[in-house]
Amino acid sequence: QVQLVESGGGLVQAGGSLRLSCAASGRTFSKISMGWFRQAPGKERTFVAAISWTGGLKHYADSVKGRFTISRDNAKNTVYLQMNSLKPEDTAVYSCTADQILGAVRAGNGDYWGQGTQVTVSS
Repeated sequence: QVQLVESGGGLVQAGGSLRLSCAASGRTFSKISMGWFRQAPGKERTFVAAISWTGGLKHYADSVKGRFTISRDNAKNTVYLQMNSLKPEDTAVYSCTADQILGAVRAGNGDYWGQGTQVTVSS
């Protein structure tokens, strides 16, 4: 199995930045596609970003394109989400997900999920 643990969430003012991390263990990390979803209270969970196991393919939701960057460091078995120019509407619990198939990650059907980390953006 693959275990995922997120970290890096917190409280930040609008326009600020945060970097989220998701550490993976239990399976060869280099062959696992990874992604990020977010969910605000009372709202549906929505796609944020995804990255292939090679790092060669990246996908972003339109709402975060140009502000967020997904990356991975296979030597550390970790995927990152750099979030810049944060807005109050970015407030949510951010969860990372993993699967052998990138399309499954993008669709929210990944085999593995972390517990989530809270991001709160004040106005």
